[in-house]
Amino acid sequence: MEDSKIRVLVIDDEADFRQLMTFWLQSKGYGVVTAENGAKAIEMIKADSPDIVFVDLKMPVMDGIETIKNIRGFDKDLPIIIISAHVEDPRVKETAAYGISGEFCKGWDFKKGLSLLETVLRTHKKLRK
Repeated sequence: MEDSKIRVLVIDDEADFRQLMTFWLQSKGYGVVTAENGAKAIEMIKADSPDIVFVDLKMPVMDGIETIKNIRGFDKDLPIIIISAHVEDPRVKETAAYGISGEFCKGWDFKKGLSLLETVLRTHKKLRK
């Protein structure tokens, strides 16, 4: 498995955060596509599914929980990592029922995010060597 072939979808309504995540992930060799809300992301996933998704919980149009519910309606296996501004966000617990792969807090060092991403990619059945 070559990292350059792994496509990551970042769903977040904050343009600055999407740009930061894109730069960071691309610097690690990942392909990145972005969406500013869940509704657009659903269209993108149905058209050309990424290998893994980072999704913010709090967004206009369609929030992260509704986005995950929609994704799980047509793809039960796509790895999803929650993005949250707060480590103890009570909404994260709601997402557990939908089989999320982990949580990345916006305040964390990106090294933690990279470790989480690599762990999910190694353990996900579609992406194993």
